[in-house]
Amino acid sequence: MQEITIIKFAPKCKIFFEVIFLCKMEKAVCALICITAIILANANIFAGESWGVYFPKDGGRPEANATAEHLAKFDAYFMGNENDKVLYVTFDAGYENDFTPRILDTLKKHNVPAAFFVVGTYIRDHPQLVKRMVDEGHVVANHTMTHPDMSKIADMESFAKELSRVEEFYKELIGEDIPKFYRPPRGIYSETNLKHAKELGYKTVFWSTAYKDWEVDKQPSREEAFAKLIPRTHEGSIILLHNVSKTNAEILDELITKYKGLGYRFESLYHLTDSANANAS
Repeated sequence: MQEITIIKFAPKCKIFFEVIFLCKMEKAVCALICITAIILANANIFAGESWGVYFPKDGGRPEANATAEHLAKFDAYFMGNENDKVLYVTFDAGYENDFTPRILDTLKKHNVPAAFFVVGTYIRDHPQLVKRMVDEGHVVANHTMTHPDMSKIADMESFAKELSRVEEFYKELIGEDIPKFYRPPRGIYSETNLKHAKELGYKTVFWSTAYKDWEVDKQPSREEAFAKLIPRTHEGSIILLHNVSKTNAEILDELITKYKGLGYRFESLYHLTDSANANAS
């Protein structure tokens, strides 16, 4: 029996879906199904392009609807060095659900640097949490002001406005410029977006490891979370989690411990970009 898992965001309905094929048939037929699944997963049947990754096997590096080499042209990333047992923990923070303090406590306990991609209203409404993130050594990064479908924004002026308003909130609160890391909401993007982000000095950061954790009324169990996250983790994983997840707050301590037991260490996004620049030179 062969199992193939595809992870994909569906922009219009804003859901995450997984396609699992359990193939008991001949290898050639199974391969054909796999190819068809990848094409369907990456087809531009949604508004804009939706970031998605495909895992040929547990513990292996995923394939995606853009290669690391192609993304590098735009200073964009979805995973790090395949020869380095390093992980990059990132959180998307569109709003608060009272789990972020516990998440920060756990990160501090393990001395794990993380990146929090925040929308502008999060900075406005939760300044003390944002200050704590910065004070404890985490990267607070740009997730746009209004969380729109960025692929529908083609002109530079409108694109820059979505990012600059977050920059203003951050500078007013912290007194410094926001770190130049950007993640498009729900992973919906266009190549024009990537070009605009680069022209504005931003590094676009997607992800290579994730699971369906953001539906607050349908939280996965501890067992479900580990069954998804651990097999999908690989050298150089950029892990996407959501701060609104009760499950994430409850399992993070054990998850970090498990990762360390597997020989992984944790680094910030600055390490990701510095390593990429060093390898390119």
